Amino acid sequence: MTLFNKPLMLVGALFALLGPAAQAEVDAEVAKSIKARLEAGNPKASYGDVRESPISGLYEVDVDGGANTLFVSADGSHFIFGDLYQVKAGGGLANISEERRTTKRAKVMDAQNVDDMIVFSPKGETKAHIYVFTDVDCGYCRKLHNDVPELNKRGIEVRYLAFPRAGLNSLGYRKIATAWCAEDRNKTLTALKNRENVPLKVCKNNPVAAQYNLGNDVIDVRGTPTIVMQDGSVVPGYLPPETMVKALGL
Repeated sequence: MTLFNKPLMLVGALFALLGPAAQAEVDAEVAKSIKARLEAGNPKASYGDVRESPISGLYEVDVDGGANTLFVSADGSHFIFGDLYQVKAGGGLANISEERRTTKRAKVMDAQNVDDMIVFSPKGETKAHIYVFTDVDCGYCRKLHNDVPELNKRGIEVRYLAFPRAGLNSLGYRKIATAWCAEDRNKTLTALKNRENVPLKVCKNNPVAAQYNLGNDVIDVRGTPTIVMQDGSVVPGYLPPETMVKALGL
């Protein structure tokens, strides 16, 4: 991403007493005008469909796969970059933007091929699963991996996706790709996380780059481990098993 580097926690957040968003179809000419103006302003970004927003006169446009959202004027000349909050009639706030991202993340993760992940499954009933973007060299990734047997005991399946923090041209990439290219992927990933001496072997057509790009462009991974729950909510960092169990409602 270029201009829209990472989503801000709050940039001029809009507070209003809003009802549920009505996703009416946007006039084709309005949508075309908005996208043309945005593309002219920042052609390096990719823009999604134009949608009605909960605020009259503003339209929502996803940027770079949906990690960020713009709230744009009808002529595309002005936009707000940040999350939209709703002040609930009964009190409290709801982050409408994050709720929508959460729903989208759940659908995106469900659409991924589990065979491309390194999966640690319970021996008994699987009660829930989590997706974990991981790197072999991060301390909290190792800490979480040490908890995998306990998570499995609790009925939680751990589905790993690769996210070499140093990028795709790094030693970290070669290390984690070695796990995905191994005959016994689970054993090799564990050995690498335990800092064992594992000969590096990078095979063609491994899924590491695709998973790394998924984490960067869609899930908005900012560090490892990043945990994506079944409902699409994101936990940036490590959670102890007891906390994980509670978060999953088990």
